[in-house]
Amino acid sequence: MKIAMIGHKRIPSREGGIEIVVEELAERMVAKGHEVYCYNRKGHHVSGDKDNDLEEVKLYKGIHIITTPTFEKKSLNAFVYSVLATMHAVFQKYDVIHFHASGSCAMLPIAKLFGKHTVATIHGLDSQRAKWGGFASKYLQFGEKMAAKYADELIVLSEGNRKYFKDMYDRNATLVPNGIDPQEIKEAKLILERYGLERKSYILFLARIVPEKGLHYLIEAFKDIETDKKLCIVGGTSHSDEYVEQVVKMAEDDPRIMFLGFQQGEALQELFSNAYLYVLPSDVEGMPISLLEAMSYGNCCVVSDIVENASVVEDKGVTFKKGSVESLRNELKNLIEDERIVHMLKKEARPFITAKYNWDEIVDKTLQLYEAKPETRKSAKVKKTQVVMAEGTEQERV
Repeated sequence: MKIAMIGHKRIPSREGGIEIVVEELAERMVAKGHEVYCYNRKGHHVSGDKDNDLEEVKLYKGIHIITTPTFEKKSLNAFVYSVLATMHAVFQKYDVIHFHASGSCAMLPIAKLFGKHTVATIHGLDSQRAKWGGFASKYLQFGEKMAAKYADELIVLSEGNRKYFKDMYDRNATLVPNGIDPQEIKEAKLILERYGLERKSYILFLARIVPEKGLHYLIEAFKDIETDKKLCIVGGTSHSDEYVEQVVKMAEDDPRIMFLGFQQGEALQELFSNAYLYVLPSDVEGMPISLLEAMSYGNCCVVSDIVENASVVEDKGVTFKKGSVESLRNELKNLIEDERIVHMLKKEARPFITAKYNWDEIVDKTLQLYEAKPETRKSAKVKKTQVVMAEGTEQERV
């Protein structure tokens, strides 16, 4: 098949979970003999750097890269990208256009107008994320509605989101979670040299620094705990400069709290490999790739009890009450004081998560949805309508 993917920022890039998912899907689909075109968005990386190098990439691991121009202004960046990428895609001979995330799904009616087979993946309920204002939130809700109404196949990452689309739009969605591969455990060399971090000497937060990830809960809880362990905060920003200023100010009087910015490559692998705990205190999630990665490195994970987090860790991690600093503080103190629990959960996390979420199985399931013919559904709908009309005619005769 000839496949297009729209809705991510850029690949190859670790700017967020969507970018990781798109790259994993595309790379494996190419390996299976498919032709994949990914529409990258021109602009700045979440680390703050302009992606000049990525803009020159045309082919990556067999994946065709099409860089789409857009405005620098944050409020228009994603919208303009989605319009231009979709308008380009509808004039190509793609067998399927796969839209990722609510914002890009607002363009689904255009693709359907041109008779394209479409698949939409909702990675999370973006309209509920705290960083968005009124207009942006309404636009993302519109994208959700277009995905529910026009996508030939609708994919969600969690049972909670599947229920949301059924209750809100009476649309059945297919649950296709994210995947993860076993990761190689690395010694603390680079992070020791750069940041003085030794094995088990720090608690790790790794996610975009945006309000819905709940970093402010973690900083407040950690500051009240007596420990010589550090709190390492790793991640880029995304339309959230004011929030970043807020959390930096919260942490400025505690020298144990370290902001390490965006990390990738060897340093990122070492950070995952050597943490004492990994903490994700989010209020809203789709299916957090960083949590899957943390468990695949054999981490003891502490997460908020929202269903999207709790359903991932099950009994191989620790949950606390969403939004409760006190609940989070108590769990952290308990785990810092009792390393036996941490050791037990570390030992169980790695084999559990890599067996539960397998990328190859997920790619096969996604390809099955690509191959589902919308004509079949349309034909069935026509036949059903004909039956209803026939029944109505008979009643009139009676």
